[in-house]
Amino acid sequence: MTVDAQPRERLWLGPYGRVVAGIFSLAFLVAFEAMAVATIMPAVADDLDGLGLYALAFAATSAIGVISMTIAGPMMDRQGPGGALRAGVAIFAAGLVIAGLAPTMELFLVGRCVQGLGSGFIGVGLYVVIGKVFPDHLRARVWTVMTGAWVLPALVGPVIAGFIADLVGWRWVFLGVPLIAIASVGLIWQALSRLDGDPDVTSDRRRVGWAAFTAAGILGVSVAGQRGVTWWPVLLVAAIAVTFVYGPRLLPRGTWLGRRGLPSIIATRSLLSAGFFGAETYVPLSLVQHRGLSVSQAGLLLTSAAVSWSLGSIIAANLKALESKLLRVRLGAFCVLVGTTAGALTLIDTVPVVAIVVIWSVGGLGMGMAASTLGVLLLDHSPAGEQGVNSAAMQTSDAVVQSLVLAIGSVVFAIMLTSHAMTGYVLVFVLAAVTAATAVVVSTRLEAR
Repeated sequence: MTVDAQPRERLWLGPYGRVVAGIFSLAFLVAFEAMAVATIMPAVADDLDGLGLYALAFAATSAIGVISMTIAGPMMDRQGPGGALRAGVAIFAAGLVIAGLAPTMELFLVGRCVQGLGSGFIGVGLYVVIGKVFPDHLRARVWTVMTGAWVLPALVGPVIAGFIADLVGWRWVFLGVPLIAIASVGLIWQALSRLDGDPDVTSDRRRVGWAAFTAAGILGVSVAGQRGVTWWPVLLVAAIAVTFVYGPRLLPRGTWLGRRGLPSIIATRSLLSAGFFGAETYVPLSLVQHRGLSVSQAGLLLTSAAVSWSLGSIIAANLKALESKLLRVRLGAFCVLVGTTAGALTLIDTVPVVAIVVIWSVGGLGMGMAASTLGVLLLDHSPAGEQGVNSAAMQTSDAVVQSLVLAIGSVVFAIMLTSHAMTGYVLVFVLAAVTAATAVVVSTRLEAR
């Protein structure tokens, strides 16, 4: 039995087939590139003599994406998602080419920035397409497709990227993708041409400036978190201050205060993601350091969470007992909180590794249930003229909150590592658990009064 009140359409083979395939392939490409870059970056830094810019190659992409998402939201509400999404794919492909051909690390970083610019348009565009093309009762199932498109690269991305890099060189991990990206948008080209916007939608031009300051704050927080410069404490404080001043201006009022309705929907997902990934950053490291596992064995923990994440999304869309969206989010948030305890358990020798894997998988299951449902709730709370700007707000909030939590965790961990390493692990796992617990509390405020 399913949650759908209407007859169950076939997503892949029915009238929505080409659009579903396009959504999957575009999301897969962005996700694959993210996973692939993480795999090959050591080779890139070595080949281009750019170890000093290593962290920026990751942080710049998400930071620049905040600017393009801010531009994309109102643009898509006003003109429809077609033009901006097509432009996003073209920009993303151009960034891949620049990175793949870069003779220096500085130019490679430019390519990564261009990729981030394009991925911001793509991310918001996919949300808006789901909101405009699919009826309410199908959105949860389409979100399952999106989840699969992100989970699959977690399973195969590093292997494929490593194979390509070993066979023909790391550059082809970038240069082999643009044609596939363009073909992907071709699958939904016709559907995009039929999606109109509302010409009466207006936007505050100051938002682009706020986004630029927020992006600078994210970059600053990420760089300070690496402690690569002697004045990193000053940079960290200044970057956090800038982020807290300008970040909330890009979000619905009251988002970071957990105001009821849409603000809490956005805040819940950002907190859950930050808590989960904050723990995920250190759980494999702790298994290697404290349990004697190999890197590949510890990596299987991430694979288990990726599989359970996909399973959670499928359950959320199809299980009759979880028909209530609010129940799905709250249950998912609680599962994520349970999953974050796996971090602390890695420090207790008497807890079997198998038990840690199971508990961490519960966290992945919760992310699959809650994250996809929160995306559906976002569209439920967004009128036709606000789908773009609200989708951009959710993704911007995710980027900001995750960057803050990860940077703070990395600073605390690095400070404690040389003197009280075990305390450092405890503190980062507590930070992740507290973040997830806050999400559990905020998830009780998803309904507007």
